[in-house]
Amino acid sequence: METAYLKKCFGNSLTQALAEVASVRPSDPIEYLAHWLYHYRDVTNAEEKKRQEEAQLKEEYDRSLKEGRMAEMVKQEEEQIQQRCDKCHQELLPEALSSKTPALQKDKAPLEKETMGQTSQPGVSSVAAEMPQWVFTS
Repeated sequence: METAYLKKCFGNSLTQALAEVASVRPSDPIEYLAHWLYHYRDVTNAEEKKRQEEAQLKEEYDRSLKEGRMAEMVKQEEEQIQQRCDKCHQELLPEALSSKTPALQKDKAPLEKETMGQTSQPGVSSVAAEMPQWVFTS
């Protein structure tokens, strides 16, 4: 039962630590073993933290690549839509101009005749010219 607990908690680290103590033969093997295990824990924790940071950086990089691809797709779609709009405007503009030109010319002629027929003095509006003149005597 104790063996299972030690294997679960220490794994190969205890085996490596005891092998190190046996090869170094320090004057205080218990203190040496304790320091070795603390150092092993610190190194293991640092490695785990480094793996987590690398995984997080990879996720962020993948996310940024995905966002970049999505932005590029949106930009391409916008360009395609703009090209289609430009094409439609180019097709419709000549038709609109050619259909409106005769109508404008027809409507323009009566207005020109009407304005040419009116004679008024410069600086006097047509409304004021048509009003009757009242003469006041005292």
